[in-house]
Amino acid sequence: MRQSFVFSLKARDGGARLGEIATPRGLIRTPAFMPVGTAATVKAMLPETVRATGADIILANTYHLMLRPGAERIAKLGGLHRFMGWDGPILTDSGGYQVMSLSKLRRIEEHGVTFQSHIDGATHLLTPEHAIEVQCLLGADIQMVLDECTPFPATHDQARSSMELTMRWAERSKQAFQKMAAPGQALFGIVQGSVYPDLRERSAGVLQDIGFDGYAVGGLAVGEGQAAMLDTVTVTASVLPEDRPRYLMGVGTPDDLLEAIARGIDMFDCVMPTRSGRHNQAFTWGGRLNLRNAKYAEDESPLDAESTCPAAQYSRAYLHHLMKCGEVLGAMLLSWSNVHFYQELMGRARDAIARGDFAAYADNVSRRYATSNTTDDESE
Repeated sequence: MRQSFVFSLKARDGGARLGEIATPRGLIRTPAFMPVGTAATVKAMLPETVRATGADIILANTYHLMLRPGAERIAKLGGLHRFMGWDGPILTDSGGYQVMSLSKLRRIEEHGVTFQSHIDGATHLLTPEHAIEVQCLLGADIQMVLDECTPFPATHDQARSSMELTMRWAERSKQAFQKMAAPGQALFGIVQGSVYPDLRERSAGVLQDIGFDGYAVGGLAVGEGQAAMLDTVTVTASVLPEDRPRYLMGVGTPDDLLEAIARGIDMFDCVMPTRSGRHNQAFTWGGRLNLRNAKYAEDESPLDAESTCPAAQYSRAYLHHLMKCGEVLGAMLLSWSNVHFYQELMGRARDAIARGDFAAYADNVSRRYATSNTTDDESE
C-alpha cells in the first residue's frame, strides 16, 4: 500500500489543470467532483452505485459524525471506510461551517467554538485540536483545518478579524495533525477573507508559510453571487502553489464548476446533485429538467439519452410519475443520474484539458444550461 499523498500535474489548457492525487486508498483524478456523504452516506445511493458513477473520492462531515454516532464509536467499529462500506479516499470537512449554520447557539472564542447540538441541544466544544482528533478517529484520508466561516456580507474589518482567527486555528490544526495523523493522510488549509482580494492574498500567504498538502478556497457560495465568487477564485488561485491541489468548497452548478476549473481549481464538493435529485431536478446533457413539470407526463423519451447512467435511461414519464407520487425510487433514480452526470462532466473536462480544447467544451455546456434554465424552471 502506498503510504504517501502526492499531487501530479499532467497537463494544462489555459488556467485549467489536469492531474491526479495519489493516496494510500487509490488515485483521485482531477478535476474531481466529490459527492457529499454527510452522515456516512451519499443520500439515496448505495456506496457501490456511487463508485460506479466514476467517483474517486467522497466527502463526509465531521460535525454530523461527531454528534451521531460519535467518532469514538466509528473508530471502534473499524473506521469510517469500513463503517460505510467505501474503500476509496474520503475527505472530511472540519465541521466549522455546520457549527455556524446548524447549531442552536454558538460562542466563538480564541480557543475554539462552543455550540449546542442541533439534534438534542447538548453543549460541545470544537477546537482546532479536537477537529483534527475527530477526523483522525474517523480515518479520513484528507482532513481540513478548523475555520471560522465568515458571514456574507462582512465589512473589511470583520472579514480581516475572522480570517486572522482562522489562520491561528490553521497553525494549531497543523500542529495537532503532525501528532495524530497516520501515514498517507493529508491536511488542507482553508483560504478565507470574504470577497476582499488583499485578505485572500494574505490568507494564502500565511497558509503557505505554515505548509499544507493542499489548499481550499472557503467562504464562497454564501450569497455573494457568481461574478464575485469567480473574481475571488481568480485572485486566490493565482497566489496558491502550483504543486498542490486546489479545492473550492461547496460549489456548485455545472457552470460554476467549469468556470472554476478554467481558473485553476482541481477539486469540488456540493450537495446539489443529490439534493436536486430529491426535489424533482435532473441535470442532463440537454440542460436542467424539472420532472414534476406536466409536459413530461407522457414523455416516453429517456431522461438523458446522452448519458451512460442506467438511471438516466428510465422514461421521463415514469420519473414524472414517481416524483408526483413521492415515491422513494424517484429520488433514488434522479440522485443516481445527477451524481453520474457530475462525474461525466468532470471526466469530459479532463479529456478536454488533455486535448487542449477545454474552453470550447465549457462554452458548449454553459450554452446548454443557459437555455434550459430559462425554459424548464416551472412545475405545474
